[in-house]
Amino acid sequence: MGYGFDKKAVVLGVSGGIAAYKSVEILRLLKQANAEVRVMMTANAARFIGALTFEALSGRPVCQSLFAPGDEASIRHIEWAQAADAVVIAPATANLIGKLAGGIADDALSTFMLAVTAPVLICPAMNSTMYEHPAVQANLARLAEFGYRIVPPDSGELACGTTGPGRLPDPAIIVAHLAGCLADQDLRGRRVLVTAGPTREVIDPVRYISNPSSGKMGYALAAAAQQRGAQVTLISGPSVLPDPVGVAVIRVESADQMAAAVFDCLEDSDIVVKAAAVSDYRPREPRPQKIKKGQPRMVLELEKTRDILMEIGRRKRGQFLVGFAAETQDLEKNAEKKLVAKNLDMIAANRVGQKGSGGFADDENQLTLFYANGNKEVLPLMAKDALAHQLWDRILAQMAIAA
Repeated sequence: MGYGFDKKAVVLGVSGGIAAYKSVEILRLLKQANAEVRVMMTANAARFIGALTFEALSGRPVCQSLFAPGDEASIRHIEWAQAADAVVIAPATANLIGKLAGGIADDALSTFMLAVTAPVLICPAMNSTMYEHPAVQANLARLAEFGYRIVPPDSGELACGTTGPGRLPDPAIIVAHLAGCLADQDLRGRRVLVTAGPTREVIDPVRYISNPSSGKMGYALAAAAQQRGAQVTLISGPSVLPDPVGVAVIRVESADQMAAAVFDCLEDSDIVVKAAAVSDYRPREPRPQKIKKGQPRMVLELEKTRDILMEIGRRKRGQFLVGFAAETQDLEKNAEKKLVAKNLDMIAANRVGQKGSGGFADDENQLTLFYANGNKEVLPLMAKDALAHQLWDRILAQMAIAA
């Protein structure tokens, strides 16, 4: 499937702006994702950061000129253009944007860009007044017409001392946009609802009942769906994770709040993935004031929270419904029981508390999938972002079978 950076040929173009230092982090993140990265720099970019830094991190020569002696640089730009799976220009200065819009090819990078047929991501970064100039905006609009994807700059205080739009976004955000350029758009037109993270059920103003869920699996599922073209809403319990790029995020605290948000969004969803670890019980009577230390023992009376997944299963009208089950024992028996009882189309079960199985707060997870048709499939332990795409592959396959 066409997603992820593993073994993908990515060309990173760097033009001459102060934000060029962030390009080093973009390269590092791409290499971390196992992409095969080549770097092209303009002459002005080399005034801000040396080519040696990019060469050391990429493990490949940096192309700065079409006329470097002895290295066949005059044809390298064509070879790189033919081999590229994706191109990202970060930072893209007003000068380079103007060249690309006008078809000017007077250095290695601009000449290379005329030969590129792969998806291109343009990341403008410059002074706010320059960015807002009609000529720059017209050039960006023309690049969008060419099919280039544009990442709008962030607003804030710039290196020149002004405040406004023009700052290069965080490298992780740029890499997330680039992942969308590489992904198959097989979820385009689908409306996806994902829940993630824990809930907190208040005991008193300073204490609550919760669980160790970090939200990583649900956030990865939401990000993967967005990269594959879906319109995604993520309902998240308390989590320190940043909002996935391009995803509408609704943050909640309690099971009741999560239920209300889910049912507000349910009718407008085609696929629902319930990855949140919702508390099954809450204190029957939360205390209005902090409970002071006193008796050596204290009884806390609990009551059940709403079973959101069960209620979705009753209410669904054509939605494809996926549940999650974290089990410590009898994984298959418990998962299959939940699949039937809650009217699910698919359930992803993992064994928690067992070495090598991943789970709560880990960056990896191992899942066993159970389908409504009685089949099951064991997926190996892998990074949650890769696992998210594996799950979307299975969801789409099951939806095709049911169609």
